[in-house]
Amino acid sequence: MDRTAGQKSIISHLYPPIEPFDQRMLDVGDGHTIYVEQCGNPQGMPVVVLHGGPGGGCSPAMRRYFDPRHYRVILFDQRGCGRSRPHASVEANTTWHLVADIELIRETLGISRWIVFGGSWGATLALIYAQTHPERAAFLVLRGVFLMTQAELDWFYGGGAGRFFPDLWERFVAPIPENERDDMIAAYHRRLFSGDTGEEVRHARLWAGWENALASIEFRGGESPGEYARAFARLENHYFTNRGFLDHDGQIMANICRLAEVPGRVVQGRFDMICPPVAAYRLTESWEAGELAMIPLAGHALSEAGITAELRRITDDLRGRARMLGL
Repeated sequence: MDRTAGQKSIISHLYPPIEPFDQRMLDVGDGHTIYVEQCGNPQGMPVVVLHGGPGGGCSPAMRRYFDPRHYRVILFDQRGCGRSRPHASVEANTTWHLVADIELIRETLGISRWIVFGGSWGATLALIYAQTHPERAAFLVLRGVFLMTQAELDWFYGGGAGRFFPDLWERFVAPIPENERDDMIAAYHRRLFSGDTGEEVRHARLWAGWENALASIEFRGGESPGEYARAFARLENHYFTNRGFLDHDGQIMANICRLAEVPGRVVQGRFDMICPPVAAYRLTESWEAGELAMIPLAGHALSEAGITAELRRITDDLRGRARMLGL
């Protein structure tokens, strides 16, 4: 499938473009202000969208997975990325800061409970948020599950995925001396936080390029803009260096009982090379209220046609369940 045909297929599953009815910069403390927007129906079912990365930022396309007549869609850029400021900052920037930010957004907007929609790192954050505040999460819609475990980091940054893409892996490891390649996260950390902006941008583009190249089974996308890549790479590397700021490896699965009363659906690409399907499978095997939809010919990206279609199907199905979900 060529890129144009693929994009047309994806667009056919989305609602038409919409503009926000509310945009604001929210002071969350610690010197950070985050960008927040609302779209759709101000009286509709509230849903908060958690973007990936960490450091990816939200995009206008994320508004289009929800019927604007029925949903009140809240999107925001997490600390340090997108339109949030300070840009690319890792100070006071942890998983627990983000969980607190989500709660502050909810309280500021006067929302009691909401649907939580997130993919990749956004799925990680959605799970941690829901385990921390299960009474606030009415339903989880997750895509491309990442459980923030050492095994997942070892797969993607330790050469596992590189066995399938040796040419792209070689490009990723090439700037790193051989004696540092046993820990690529640490090697890139030294360069992404060197204090030399030029060096940081060069390595940020390589870091982002490795992930972008493996995101979809249909496309192998090009180089990211320097400013975006630097924020994305620095934040992602910061979180991975600190193992997501979790108390122990496997924490999400260890706390799965906290989701006993929180229903959800997981959409997973069968050929996801960034977040292998075993994580989504194990999650839904242990989470009685969670259901898994495995998409046969799809990778990791939100923009995969099969993933887009299934997410749209889920959000459409939830439209008539406001009373049951307590929304």
